[in-house]
Order: sequence, then structure tokens, then C-alpha cells
Amino acid sequence: HKDRSDESAKAHVNSLQAAVLGLLALLLGFTFLMAVSRFDTRKSFVVEEANAIGTTFLRSQLLPPEQRRTAKELLRAHVSAPLAFYAAGVDLARLEEANGKAALIERQLWVLARDAATQDPRSVETGLFVESLNSVIDLREKRQVAFENHVPEAVLYLLLVVSVVSFALLGYSCGITQRRRFAANAIFALLIVFVLTMILDIDRPRRGLVTVSQESLIRLQATLEHDVR
Repeated sequence: HKDRSDESAKAHVNSLQAAVLGLLALLLGFTFLMAVSRFDTRKSFVVEEANAIGTTFLRSQLLPPEQRRTAKELLRAHVSAPLAFYAAGVDLARLEEANGKAALIERQLWVLARDAATQDPRSVETGLFVESLNSVIDLREKRQVAFENHVPEAVLYLLLVVSVVSFALLGYSCGITQRRRFAANAIFALLIVFVLTMILDIDRPRRGLVTVSQESLIRLQATLEHDVR
């Protein structure tokens, strides 16, 4: 193709290359933003879940004595369920076990709250406990959905196709101009691969280097273990 290429053909290829590279940059930025947004959502749910369990634990002190001790023991056990969920990775058996344990504890807590409310239907303290317990139950489903919410695969496939086309046009442009520019092109390719890898890593929190910190839940677990009242 070099022998049949004049300056206008080279200019046309260069303009196409610039357009496709611009499209690639736009898609990379858009996809990276989607992945980071989902990652931030997962982090926020960790904090929200820790706060909800901590609030429920504090409000359990307002329950009648016969329910108070049981509620505290169940809430201490409940903290380990989300930690087990995050630590399960892609092991489906461990994920199901963690979710099953959390659901069982929540049912037991709800029965306890129902009994307390039956004893004194007008109790404001019991109402506060039920309100915070409801938040704990809701957040488990939100956390589950957040971890299953990824960048759509169609977007990733489109990004991959545009990347391949960009590299092809780059190589074609080097061919018709007889200037390879190996170092610059290799660095460009490595940067694109690195960004794509980082997007996939952020978007898949159960594997890879970038993970969702569980420090809020770990601190809460330590706090509840030391509360012996």
C-alpha cells in the first residue's frame, strides 16, 4: 500500500488514526469512571453496614433484659457474616454459606424484636431497635447487589475492539510512512493494556490487587467483642 499512497492518503490515514485514538480515550475514561463509581459504592456500603450494625447494637441496650443479652450475642455473630462474604472471593459455596448465616441471624433478631414489640407495643425504645435492625437487613441485599454490579460486558468488548482497531491503524500508519517508532508505540500499547487491566481489576473486587477495605467492619467487630455489658 505504501507505493500507492500519496500525501493525501497519508493525511487521511492520520486523521482516521487521530479520530479512533480519541474515541479510545473517551471510552477508556468513560469505562474507568463506571468502574470507580461502582468501587466507591461498594466501599460506602461497607461503612454503612458497619454503622447500621453498630447502631443496632447500641439500641439493643434499650431492650428488656431478657432480650438484651440475646440481641447482643446475635449482633456479634452477625458482624462476622459480611466479613466472611467479602473473604469468600469467587468461592460460591463460601458465599452461599455466608449469606445463609447472615439470613439466619437476621431471622432470629427479627423474632426477638417481634417478641419485644409484642410485650410493649408502645415502647419507643423497641421501635428504635426495630428501625435500625430493618436497616441492617436492607443493607445486606444492597451489598450483595453492589458486588454483582459490574461494568456491562458489552462495554468491555467494545473497548477491546476499539483498542485493537487503534493498534491496527497505528501499525498501518507506520507502514505507509516507513517510520516504525518502536519505543513510542510500545509504550503507548503498554499504557493501554495497563489501563484496561486496572479497569478490570477495579470492576472485579473479588479477585486481583484492588480490593474493598473491610477496616470498618473489623474495627466494629473488635469494639463489640470488648463490650461485655
